[in-house]
Amino acid sequence: MQPVPETTRVRLDLGYDGTDFSGWAAQPDRRTVQGELTEALRTVTRTSELAVTVAGRTDAGVHARGQVCHVDLPTPVWEALPGRSGREPGVALVARLNGTLPGDIRVAAAAAAPPAFDARFAATSRRYRYVIGDDGWRADALRRREVVRLGGLLDVAAMDQAAGRLVGLADFAAFCKRREGATTVRTLLSYGWSREDDGLVVGSVVADAFCHSMVRALVGALVPVGLGREDLGWPREVLLAGVRDPRVKVMPAHGLSLEEVTYPPAGELAARADEARNRRSLPGD
Repeated sequence: MQPVPETTRVRLDLGYDGTDFSGWAAQPDRRTVQGELTEALRTVTRTSELAVTVAGRTDAGVHARGQVCHVDLPTPVWEALPGRSGREPGVALVARLNGTLPGDIRVAAAAAAPPAFDARFAATSRRYRYVIGDDGWRADALRRREVVRLGGLLDVAAMDQAAGRLVGLADFAAFCKRREGATTVRTLLSYGWSREDDGLVVGSVVADAFCHSMVRALVGALVPVGLGREDLGWPREVLLAGVRDPRVKVMPAHGLSLEEVTYPPAGELAARADEARNRRSLPGD
């Protein structure tokens, strides 16, 4: 039996403009972030068999400033990345990847990670930002790829108050596209809305994990409150009903950006990954 080659787990921190991508996940005949990144890694490392694992599989059109993924590289390949430059392998990898990738993907950092690090399962939280330009914002054509234009003036204080009532452990089936065998139980760690100095209305949503379309549906549940069409308690009523409500619109993708992913200390990575792999349920289920 041939010995298994030694590998080094590498953490990559990156961002991208999601406008021209069919989401993160690789798809045949589609331009995706995973596809572009994997091809660049193969080119730079001259390694054909690579599997890239990501913290959050963003949908088509969704952006990221704080995406995290990991890839296992043969240790000799990792150590050889600096060549004769004397740079650290991670510094060399960032420079070489950014010289190969298209301009709408940028790698911010690369570093060797503990073997127990798992970009997806070891994460303790993901933070998303959603940006809306209502009648209180002076439209800026240069920001059209990240701002969702909305007619009317939003009551941001009401949106913020209603959002706070959704925080906690719950079954978010009313805000998720169901997938066979997948749980919709999540812990919403924080959810708030504010108006920034430039007039933009910004939502910040943090959870331990998100199910498919959850963030954009959560935003869609607060817009009717902001426009005065629903009262403060309505989003929570939808949550407790546990079924999709036609009045909750899944908001456009381009207003959404993955801003940050957090992880526990190195000594707690394995335990966190094991916990995340277990099917979540509500107390008493």
